[in-house]
Amino acid sequence: MLYYLVKALSRLVCRLPLTIRHTIGIVIGRICWPLVPAKRRQMAVENISCSLGVSYEQAAAIAKASGVRFGPMFMEVLHMPRLKRENIHEYVALTGGEHLEAALRMGRGAVLATAHSGNWELLGAALAMHGFPLVAVVQRQTNAAMDAFINEYRTKAGMHVTYKQGVREMVKLLAAGKIIGLLMDQDNHRDGVFVEFFGRLASTPQGAAALARLNNAPIVPAFITENPDGTHTAILHPPVMVTKTADRTEDIRKTTQYLTHIIEQHIRQHPREWFWLHNRWKTPPPKTKD
Repeated sequence: MLYYLVKALSRLVCRLPLTIRHTIGIVIGRICWPLVPAKRRQMAVENISCSLGVSYEQAAAIAKASGVRFGPMFMEVLHMPRLKRENIHEYVALTGGEHLEAALRMGRGAVLATAHSGNWELLGAALAMHGFPLVAVVQRQTNAAMDAFINEYRTKAGMHVTYKQGVREMVKLLAAGKIIGLLMDQDNHRDGVFVEFFGRLASTPQGAAALARLNNAPIVPAFITENPDGTHTAILHPPVMVTKTADRTEDIRKTTQYLTHIIEQHIRQHPREWFWLHNRWKTPPPKTKD
């Protein structure tokens, strides 16, 4: 039932012009913001203040903007069926596409390292519609109807979808020359590698570095940011190679640290677009032995 309800809502949203979609999205975001638990809002403000060195008032404004933006993002996802290869440039401009093309020319596939900044769903759709063979590595949604809905839209955009647990499939697809898209900016509990993020050690997914090292594949950091007129710009960075030595653990740590630094620099430029409501520093680093 929920699946068909959301699909009907999507068909309605697809009929609306950009300004109205954006306005409705902002209203939805503002209505939902007070529903976020006060403890989580406070955590976001404290992390922003600590990370960016801004006042409490400035941090609170950034936290609210970071949360409210999910309203327009939701509207953009509902509008995705209107996006086509023929018109994607009207919605998302591509900067640095030559970096991803150069990475693919190496013939080993590529890993796309990105973050929960801007509308990452739109980033994947835009790259696929620009002709890049993107594999979206996703987390299975708790609600089966919403999982089916979002995966249907990802597939229609041209992405191949696989779940995080499908490591063997990722390795196979990478070897076949595909681009494996990985989000690497969330707390990864004890499975992560601890690297510095805004001056504090944070448990970080090591999948991008580990997968790239396995196939000697390039890693291309990529982000998306919203423009003042409501359109977006996808930003792709030059390829990063994993230095391969006898110390696999250190190779992965160094590369993960470098990629995390690139993510941090992007967030500093666009702090209102990152997902500050996530407890990025939830897992404490292991205690060092004296």
